[in-house]
Amino acid sequence: MDTPLSRMNDPGDPCHKVRIMNFEGKTTVVTGAAGGIGEALARRFHAAGARVVVADRDAARLESVAASLNAIRPDSAFAVVADIGTEAGNIALIDAARNKFGFIHLFFANAGVAQGQFLENTDEDTWNMVMNINTHSHRWAAKHLIGDWLAAGEGYFCSTASAAGLLSQIGSATYSVSKHAAVAFAEWMSITYGDRGVRVTCLCPQGVNTNMLNPPGADDGIDKRGGDVVKASGAVLEPSDVADVVYNTIVEEKFLVMPHAEVHTFEQRKVADRDRWLAGMRKLQNRIFNG
Repeated sequence: MDTPLSRMNDPGDPCHKVRIMNFEGKTTVVTGAAGGIGEALARRFHAAGARVVVADRDAARLESVAASLNAIRPDSAFAVVADIGTEAGNIALIDAARNKFGFIHLFFANAGVAQGQFLENTDEDTWNMVMNINTHSHRWAAKHLIGDWLAAGEGYFCSTASAAGLLSQIGSATYSVSKHAAVAFAEWMSITYGDRGVRVTCLCPQGVNTNMLNPPGADDGIDKRGGDVVKASGAVLEPSDVADVVYNTIVEEKFLVMPHAEVHTFEQRKVADRDRWLAGMRKLQNRIFNG
């Protein structure tokens, strides 16, 4: 088993320093890594010296990502086609990563879906699928990683939630609920295991230039207008820009990543006067959906 990825001096020691994450030679796993934020994260961690396991359901694109990383540094990347929407899929991914590179220092539960709309037109299968991928996959991964991490005295669990997990997503009950749950689970992980060496970081971006925000072939329906809500709320960032912010936050071992500064402002308004914030969200919804 590899040695722990970082050490922290005794807090009572006058020479005590803030923990600093070091990626050099460490094994990271990133789900949803065939494109978008996941691919950008994998490339950023790899550039910092990590051995990267990339996971996704898109085998062709995934192999292309791994091949490009291995061309830079041989045998430093490994592709695993995985269905993280099941517990068995998470177990298979974790086993494959351990068999290839050994101890998993950092696991980034990034994969997510944006499906489902209003209560009246979203079926139970969609609800279950979204909750499994956006929320339960985080729980399943952590469940099968935590034993090694506690035994080693440290490990790093990261997850991608969304600004919707702090605020809400107009037009999609499934996305709002699943992302709120993702934030809550990350907070619970930090509270429960933070003093036992397990660090936690949660990414909550708003608009990012990915297929989720700009689905190929989207018409003027709910999915497109849901994206219009996000675009109307602030800047749309490139995945590589988000990955840089995430990397810097993980290096400092802080919990929350908000690449969009306006999300912090919106969250403050929500906490300060929830009724006023809800009224503002309804006004934004009417403007987008009713022209």
